[in-house]
Amino acid sequence: MIGTYVGYVSGDDRLHGFLSAIIHDQLGMRESRPAFRAFRLNGSNEVYGYEEKSSRARVICKFYGPKYGWDRDRAARTASDEFESLHRLRGYDLVGSPHHVIRPLGVDPETNGVLAVEYYEGEQFSTAIRRCTEYGDDAHLYWRLKALAFFLATQHNKTANGQEVDFGSDSRYLDGLVGRLRKRNKIGQWDADELLWLRDLWAERPRMWQDQQVWLHGDATPANFLFGHGLDVAAIDLERMGRGDRMFDVGRVAGELQHAFMSATGDARRAEPFIGHFLWEYSSHFPDRGAAFASITSRAPFYMGLNLLRISRNDYVGADYRRRLIRQAKRLLRAS
Repeated sequence: MIGTYVGYVSGDDRLHGFLSAIIHDQLGMRESRPAFRAFRLNGSNEVYGYEEKSSRARVICKFYGPKYGWDRDRAARTASDEFESLHRLRGYDLVGSPHHVIRPLGVDPETNGVLAVEYYEGEQFSTAIRRCTEYGDDAHLYWRLKALAFFLATQHNKTANGQEVDFGSDSRYLDGLVGRLRKRNKIGQWDADELLWLRDLWAERPRMWQDQQVWLHGDATPANFLFGHGLDVAAIDLERMGRGDRMFDVGRVAGELQHAFMSATGDARRAEPFIGHFLWEYSSHFPDRGAAFASITSRAPFYMGLNLLRISRNDYVGADYRRRLIRQAKRLLRAS
């Protein structure tokens, strides 16, 4: 299991009983005295992997308690909501190969608001990006983007409900980002005014209101997709799943690609062939690929810019790089 080994779960810990019930009831293991090794995943203080010593059964646990502190009800509610979101999306036949939504195994509000899910062996999307930016493995990233486009197009097309999207909700999301950046003095009033003016121009474009609502992943970042063999993709972390414009997911992936290349190479243009490939592959899963591509590429700049603003608000982003992100976000939002 990828992660840092941190020890065994004590037999008198409530978590031990929770994990024992899961491997018995959900995974069909019959260990009489299970022992669980714990691993902190990717430096996270909220996500751990557990491996039963004898059977090697593995479970991933996400703890909401640390995130919400004293608000145990909110932690429990969020864990339960994600549990239901995983079940809901799996109900659209997104199970197995090639498209898989991770299986939820259980929730225990009394154990630090924990959600347990299955362990999926796969390569993180972030790893595929680094193979390209650091080692020049373009072919590998192109293949992973083809698989991811196939997954997202399938998810979106299966879950379209015929109701028009509400672009106003995405406009309000941009408002919130701009407001937080301004409040923390990360942008000036002139920047804020320009970004809100650009938002209004996008809202006047009929195409931003005309697509159908779909179930969104809601946080389509490089940490939240795992790749298996061939075109196999698994989605994890559906905490922010909701109805909306497919471009919220698609534009986030494109924006994350641009951010990755900007950060690693200093050149936003280095990402363009990969973004174009991803959008073209996504468009291939529609009856009229050309028309789909034209629609998607006309709307993508708004959502890419939105994602760069989202990244720029984080405290770990240095001042110089934040300015670059905001400049690039403005360039995208100025697109006609």
